[in-house]
Amino acid sequence: MDQSNGRPAGLSRRDLLKAAALPLVAGAAGNTTSAAAAEPPSGFALQKPWKIAFEEHFLTPQFNDLPSGMTPTSVAEVYRNLLEVGEGRIAKMDRARIEYAILSLNSPGLQAELDGPGSAAKARVINDQLKGIVDKYPRRLGGFAALPTQDPKAAAEELERCVKQYGFHGALINSFSNLGNAESVIYLDDPRYDVLWERAQALDVPIYLHPRNPLASQQMMFKGHPELLAAGWAFLVECSTHALRMITSGVFDRFPKLTICLGHLGEALPAYQWRITKTYSQKVPKSPLKKDMYGYLKSNFIYTTAGFFDTRATLNVADIVGLDRVCFSADYPWMDMVEGGDWLDNAAISDADRLRIGRGNAMNLFRLKL
Repeated sequence: MDQSNGRPAGLSRRDLLKAAALPLVAGAAGNTTSAAAAEPPSGFALQKPWKIAFEEHFLTPQFNDLPSGMTPTSVAEVYRNLLEVGEGRIAKMDRARIEYAILSLNSPGLQAELDGPGSAAKARVINDQLKGIVDKYPRRLGGFAALPTQDPKAAAEELERCVKQYGFHGALINSFSNLGNAESVIYLDDPRYDVLWERAQALDVPIYLHPRNPLASQQMMFKGHPELLAAGWAFLVECSTHALRMITSGVFDRFPKLTICLGHLGEALPAYQWRITKTYSQKVPKSPLKKDMYGYLKSNFIYTTAGFFDTRATLNVADIVGLDRVCFSADYPWMDMVEGGDWLDNAAISDADRLRIGRGNAMNLFRLKL
């Protein structure tokens, strides 16, 4: 790793910015970390489903909560698509040339459950339902467990059950969890979650940290501007702050092999890494942390393009944290997966890098054998 700019050794800025004039074909290669990333599957071609996506959401009729301020009527098309996890979704994946998608319960998910003791039973039900969904399309769909994070020990046990019994690829957590009422919460940097991080590290599976809207009592800065809630801006502020809480509380010193996935190209954290690192060192000159802030951002996090189909921004993130930490995702159905698939297929990057972002890095992360 080139410590001066966070770029993987041997990968120049010119490599990253090189335009791709030819379609992706069998034999595309480049700097890779394993055979899975280096060699495309037999018969691989740009026109066939080849990408892997893992910020792809769903709901069921029993578990159909939407982010605060949204209703099935106000986001009618999105709501219908969240519930559609059959042939319609597979057809869109084909159009987007997505071979494999890992599904997760839509935000706020189980994290908004107010009945703490009952959240574990609900987690089992929704994960059983998800298992039934992926079993219908085992070559196309996988699952992220929904966890009852109101009870960290129960969350650890449910993660292990889903990984070992169902073959799920990890879990997705929709940020902070309510505890008994809508204004009482627990954040993931709380020491009570060490039991969950220990289990995730032992199972060697990533946890996807997804945002939810701030508490109602903390939304004053958005008053009169509902367009800035959710993906408009509030998600970014809430999720990036949550990730920084995990870093500064020492979670990754206690569990150095823990991997957290962030969507939306890292909620601006890679772009802000210099300022974050600099100001933290000024405010905490005798920090107990084993690394600086940038060190954790390029060693414990994976960044996806979910909801962020921008070539220049993607290459900037890859330049900062390393290309092997950037993966494709769509954020469907909140974003158009076909638009996302078309974007990556035609982005002005080398075919080798296109393959790593779209497939190879995820193959390595989840140890997939497609």
